[in-house]
Amino acid sequence: MRPQEASLPMSKTVIRFTTTVVLSSALIATGCRKGPQDGVVATVNGHAIQRTEVDKIYTAQLANNPQQQTPSPDQADSLRLNLLHNLILEEIVEQRAAKVNLTATDAEVDAKLAEMKAPFTEEQFQQRLKESEHTLDDVKHDLRRSLTMDKLLNMEINSKITVTDSDVTNYFNAHKSEFNLLENQYHLAQIQTTGFPAQQAGNLQGSKASTPEEAQQKIKTLKNRLDAGEDFGAIAMNFSENQESAPNQGDMGFVLESAMKRDPAAYTAIVKLKPGEITDIVPSVDPLSHKAVAFTVYKLISREPAGQREINDPRVQQAIRQQLRDGRSQLLKSAFFEMLADQAKVQNFYAEQVFKNNAK
Repeated sequence: MRPQEASLPMSKTVIRFTTTVVLSSALIATGCRKGPQDGVVATVNGHAIQRTEVDKIYTAQLANNPQQQTPSPDQADSLRLNLLHNLILEEIVEQRAAKVNLTATDAEVDAKLAEMKAPFTEEQFQQRLKESEHTLDDVKHDLRRSLTMDKLLNMEINSKITVTDSDVTNYFNAHKSEFNLLENQYHLAQIQTTGFPAQQAGNLQGSKASTPEEAQQKIKTLKNRLDAGEDFGAIAMNFSENQESAPNQGDMGFVLESAMKRDPAAYTAIVKLKPGEITDIVPSVDPLSHKAVAFTVYKLISREPAGQREINDPRVQQAIRQQLRDGRSQLLKSAFFEMLADQAKVQNFYAEQVFKNNAK
C-alpha cells in the first residue's frame, strides 16, 4: 500500500528554503579584478572561494550517485559552475549575517552536533563520516552555515510575516472545495522490513534484512519492542526499511480509503484500530512466488471521515495559516536574496575560464 496525498491539507505545508532554487536568479557578477590567484575560483566582496571547496562537493555528489555515468567534460564544467554558484550565494548570505551579528556561535553548533550524533554510537558516527568523505570540521562548518541561515531568515523574514483571521477566512471562502473530503482518509505510520538484499536500508542504523526469513524475524523483534512500550517513531527511524517513511518516523501521511483497499490484509487490520493503536504484523505476499517478502506494522494516527470541513475547525485554520505564512515567506526570501546579491561585488573566475575555453 502506497500513501496518497490527501485532498485536505491537514498536515503542515512545508516549503523548505533551498539555496539553489530560491536564489538561482539572484547572482549579479560585477567587478573588474584581474585573474584569479592560485586556487581561487571566485571572490565575494573580496572573500576568496577556493577550487578545493568546489572539488570536494563535486566529488561527494558523484559518490552519492554511484550509478550515474561519469560526466563528460562539458557536464563536469556545468556541475562545477552550479556548485560554485551556490557557494557564492551562501557566502553572500553569511556575510550579511555576520554584519548583523547573527553568525551561529560555537555553543549553538556543538548543541546541534550533539543532537545529530544522538541516534548513533561514536563508532557508527565516525563510520558515517568516513563513508561520506567528510571530517568533523566539515560537519561543523555546514552546521554553522545552516544555523546562521536560520537565524538570519528568522530576523529578516519570519518575524515580519503576519497572517490575520481575515486572511484565513478569505482564503477559506475562495478555496472551500479544497476542504471537502470525497472519501475517508487515514493518517498512518509504518515500520517495514523486506527480504530484498539489494535495497538500501533507509534508516539511521543502516539495519537491513537480506532474506525474507531475516525480515520476518526482525519485524517480530521490533513488534515485541513496540508492545513493551518503546516509541514507534524512534524505532521507525532507526530500523524501518521503507526509505520514504523511515526518515519521518514512519509517517506515511494521509492515505485514501480506496488506496488502502488495494491491500486487503492491511486494510482489514487498520480499520479495526483506534487512533494511537498499532496492527499485528502484516505480511506482503509476492504474487508470483506466493511467499511473504515484506512485513509491516501500521499505526493509525488519525481517521478523517469524508465530508466538508468548515472554517471553525481548528485544523482547517491551522492548515490555512501555515500555508499563507509559507507562501509569504517564500516570496520575501526571493526578494530579500535578490537585494543581497545586487549589493554584492562578485568575481567568478571559473565562469570566465569556462566561457573563454568553450567560446571558440
